[in-house]
Amino acid sequence: MQIEDLSVPGWERVVRAQDEASGLDAIIAIHDVTLGPACGGCRFRPYQTFESALEDVTRLSKGMTYKNAVGNIPFGGGKAVIIADPSSVKRTEIFRAFGQALEALDGAYYTAEDSGVTVEDMKIVRSVTPYVTGIGEARKGGNPAPFTARGVFKGIEAAAAAKFGSSSLDGKRVAILGVGAVGTVLAELLHDAGASLVVADVNESATRKAAELYGAQIVSPDLCISQDVDIFSPCALGGSIRKETISEINAKIVAGAANNQLFTPDMDLALQSREILYAPDYVINAAGVISVGLEILESWTSEEITSRINHIGDTLTKIFERASAEKQPTGAIADAMALEIIAAAKMQKDNE
Repeated sequence: MQIEDLSVPGWERVVRAQDEASGLDAIIAIHDVTLGPACGGCRFRPYQTFESALEDVTRLSKGMTYKNAVGNIPFGGGKAVIIADPSSVKRTEIFRAFGQALEALDGAYYTAEDSGVTVEDMKIVRSVTPYVTGIGEARKGGNPAPFTARGVFKGIEAAAAAKFGSSSLDGKRVAILGVGAVGTVLAELLHDAGASLVVADVNESATRKAAELYGAQIVSPDLCISQDVDIFSPCALGGSIRKETISEINAKIVAGAANNQLFTPDMDLALQSREILYAPDYVINAAGVISVGLEILESWTSEEITSRINHIGDTLTKIFERASAEKQPTGAIADAMALEIIAAAKMQKDNE
């Protein structure tokens, strides 16, 4: 196992872990540890270049710093990516080696499931190191995806109340881009609430299932953002809202589970200028990491996670109200709130 420190200004630590025997090539990025050890999921993707993987993991880890702060859990921001095609490698060997890399960081970073990673993968990692969560031992926590979906649903209700004057989603039309682990659960919750659905995904079996179970209309992924809907919910990989696509949005609300939905920060202002209400991604999708954080703290209960999920709607309502009062984009307000929390924690540390 070779672990190389990478120089990334502004990050606490970024390492590349390579293991020839297993084929592991991973990057672990720790952005900030003011609030506590870094916590964030691990992605398993066939990145085209090392540079694209590094860009993804650094952006995601910074987002986790803000997400954990606003989510009120005592963890800093971290993320990991494994660079490989999940279908062409030996998962047991890969994840065992990844566990060894985590162990070498000696608790600086806790990992969990993210795109391309399963609970079974995390169990392999746990066999090597304790710095992993999202497994659901003793029926507590587990796969964060369902909790994320429930949090996004509560966030959509809050956004609807702010934009339409009522949190009811009955009769609302919602386009979901990505019906994977989170998007599928979200589709069920929206359907049960009376919403009609448009779905898109590169996985055709996933969209067929949504059509069969929830009467969803199927469109191609590149057309999902332009559907005539009330709410656009990006739940796939990030970057769907960019300069080339923002003019295509017909929805009045953007609220989904994907990380880094805005390809560039200025898209926040662009959405505001079009009077589209944006639910900042790391606020609305925080329930998953809140669940794994509670697992680490050994304070996970169904009552506590339900309370935390319900609070996501309250937090977004505060963001929407403050954004309106200060005439600022909602994403900028969320960033300011996160930075205020981190600054207060740093000041307290300095005074101790």
